[in-house]
Amino acid sequence: MQKYRISINDLPPGGKEFDLNDRAIWQAPLREFEMDCRISSPLSAHISVLPAEGGCLVRGELRGQVVLPCNRCAEDAVADIRNSFEEFEELPGENDPDAGLNAHAGNVAPDPTVETESRVIYERNTPMLDLAAVCWEEFVLALPTNPLCKTGCKGLCVQCGANLNNGDCGCIPDKGDPRMAVLRELTLHKN
Repeated sequence: MQKYRISINDLPPGGKEFDLNDRAIWQAPLREFEMDCRISSPLSAHISVLPAEGGCLVRGELRGQVVLPCNRCAEDAVADIRNSFEEFEELPGENDPDAGLNAHAGNVAPDPTVETESRVIYERNTPMLDLAAVCWEEFVLALPTNPLCKTGCKGLCVQCGANLNNGDCGCIPDKGDPRMAVLRELTLHKN
């Protein structure tokens, strides 16, 4: 996969725009994390990066379509991805007074072995924004938390596992624990 790292130092004052539609940006992490998700309509991202004091402002939009398993019946659920985002990517070490002084005073980059949450990394003492990492994070955030094949999905029978969207399976509903039958007869009255 091509690397999509851009130098923050080389950005013009008015910022720069990028269009990313390489399938590998999303396919490689999908395989790596073994996610049950297929891209059915190409994903694309339009990203604008504006340099700012202590980092850069990243704005963008992600569009495409994916197929996920339905949370109720495990059949295919199509999800449209349409997500706008805006975030500030801070230079690593900016919140650490010692790291900031060391990085700015001696032009020494923060320790590359230290794990950070930032999509900004240093290569040869130059801060680089990883656009592929931004795209992947926004993609994961845009995925539906409860994908359904259709709004009224009936799910699976808890006894035999049949898909109830295809019709009744014929199983006799479980009446529950017979010791609780008395409690099921109780009714609550509001005063």
